Amino acid sequence: MIQKYKLTRINAANQIAKTVDESAFVINYKEELNPAQFEAASAVDGNYLIIAGAGTGKTRTLVYRVARLIESGYDPKSILLLTFTRKASREMMNRASLLLDKRCSKISGGTFHSFANTTLRRYAKFVGLEPSFTILDQGDSEDVINLIRTQSGLITKEKRFPNKQTLMKVFSLSINTGKTIESILLDNYPQFFEELDKITEIHRVYSAYKKKNNLLDYDDLLVYLKDFLLELSPAAKSFLSGIKFLMVDEYQDTNKLQSEVVRGLSQLNNNVMVVGDDSQSIYSFRGANFKNIMEFPNIFKDVKVIKLEENFRSSQEILNFANQLNEQATEKYSKRLYSNMTGGELPLVIATDNVNLQSKFIVEKVLELREEGRSLSDMAVLFRSSYFSFDLEIELAKADIPFIKFGGIKFVETAHVKDVLAFLRIAVNPLDVVSWYRVLLLHEGIGPKSAQNILDDLANSRLSIKNNPDSLPKFKHSEKLIHLFNLLYKIHVEEMLPTEKAQLVYDYYYPLFKNLYDDFNKRKKDLDIFVNITENYRSLDSLLSDMAIEPPVDSVTDVDSESKENEFLTLSTIHSAKGLEWHSVFIIHALEGFFPSSKSMDNIETLEEERRLMYVAATRAKQNLFISYPMNIFDRESGTTLSKPSRFISEVNPKLISQWLLEEEN
Repeated sequence: MIQKYKLTRINAANQIAKTVDESAFVINYKEELNPAQFEAASAVDGNYLIIAGAGTGKTRTLVYRVARLIESGYDPKSILLLTFTRKASREMMNRASLLLDKRCSKISGGTFHSFANTTLRRYAKFVGLEPSFTILDQGDSEDVINLIRTQSGLITKEKRFPNKQTLMKVFSLSINTGKTIESILLDNYPQFFEELDKITEIHRVYSAYKKKNNLLDYDDLLVYLKDFLLELSPAAKSFLSGIKFLMVDEYQDTNKLQSEVVRGLSQLNNNVMVVGDDSQSIYSFRGANFKNIMEFPNIFKDVKVIKLEENFRSSQEILNFANQLNEQATEKYSKRLYSNMTGGELPLVIATDNVNLQSKFIVEKVLELREEGRSLSDMAVLFRSSYFSFDLEIELAKADIPFIKFGGIKFVETAHVKDVLAFLRIAVNPLDVVSWYRVLLLHEGIGPKSAQNILDDLANSRLSIKNNPDSLPKFKHSEKLIHLFNLLYKIHVEEMLPTEKAQLVYDYYYPLFKNLYDDFNKRKKDLDIFVNITENYRSLDSLLSDMAIEPPVDSVTDVDSESKENEFLTLSTIHSAKGLEWHSVFIIHALEGFFPSSKSMDNIETLEEERRLMYVAATRAKQNLFISYPMNIFDRESGTTLSKPSRFISEVNPKLISQWLLEEEN
């Protein structure tokens, strides 16, 4: 008699592959998901990288995978889902519970930091902590650093030293990126490089202070967790044995420290699924590392890459533009977004004579779309940097178009722009007490008491900017302030255009400005743009009136329930717009030197991140995409007039865009 044998396929993890009966599930996964989503959602053992292009249903896929694992009989508590925000974590758990049942709410989930906090309290004695450790929030951490900074004896009055916020940023970036304090200073704060030894010493004292007092800051949570996991003590092994499935959302936004935590969490089960989009990696300034998602298949074993490419948000015309942007990238996962949506228009690229005409075009187009029945809430204006929208904000206010701006402060509310405005306000109203007080306190050695004495002299006309400064009586600090009175006298009495007066103020203020702000290099662009805006005015009164318009709500997340019935146009930096979508999107200042920024052009990595920013901006649009740039804009930093469209436009096939020129009518 011949013996019969049965062949059973063994998968890569040396486990017998189960034949899955789809009819046994409550949810019809094949029907609810497209093929790529289904492949990801039905994955069980092994390491997976899900490249989820913009608008391809990333969250839906993760939610369905959670439900399917639980339907397959796995313990919900053995599933760990790490996200970047509590909101994202709650949303996924709620959606999974609604999709299946309450078992889904029992999965382990949360942000990297909340998960670290829970774990460390449970295993505190194994990492050298007391379970009752206190977590310092950012403000607390800065206050501790300031205490050490002032009591260290390292700071002298002769030389400027970084403030507590700057020190905290340097320490945090160093920990999260794995770079030395030395390299962080060279890259971000070169003016403080000579103070390296002192800054390093403050960091050493800060670390010792925390350890002595059982304190952890946000970064420590991840450092202690990483060390606990990678040391693989019996306690760590016991903990890791309870995690069967690890899922990480937005993996392209992880920094070096977070990627090491992921590696530590998956080292026993070798069973991790990360989801992200390399084309949307745009947070390097926070320490995020683009290489994490690119090198994932090399770091983890036998990684299966699944690409989600069907887009459920945008028209194919917009996706064609986005696809070509991605094709030009030097390092990427090849993908081609496609959509079944119809009725789209080619993206419009509009070149305007100047910045103000760009703003007027947007105002007119917004009003036109509004007349066609499209809500202001369905439209957004996106920009590379907050100051790009300054001129537009003024035009929107003139047209009574309500807007919300988020991602940066409105330029008239930034401290340094307020400083410059204060000088000009005094020139118009020499008895503007508020502006005088602000201007006087900018000067080193003049405190509130001295400022008040000078204000008293101004009030009783002992001092005045209407008279030639040479005739002013002597007063305390008069030698220090003689240049200020000369400036104010000149811009008050002489006939000049507002832009000429603004330039005089700029020249006087700049040395004070450099002394006041550690990050003056970043803030300088705001001042340059402000001076550019003044060129649109013939009267200082009209300039200051426009600047004094009451700004609307600061942040889209701060709008309370009472204002939800109102419509607001969204103004946003691209960084703050990630994850959002609108029917019509305007991308402004798509000008070489501005987007990409001139500072990014020296380094291929920063230039490629600028390309990804344009990709993120374009893929926020559902139906209409407008990209505009002023053809002539003077860049004060380089001393040149910029006039070339962004390379991200000029590199695109002309057949994929509709190009227009907008000029002033004579």
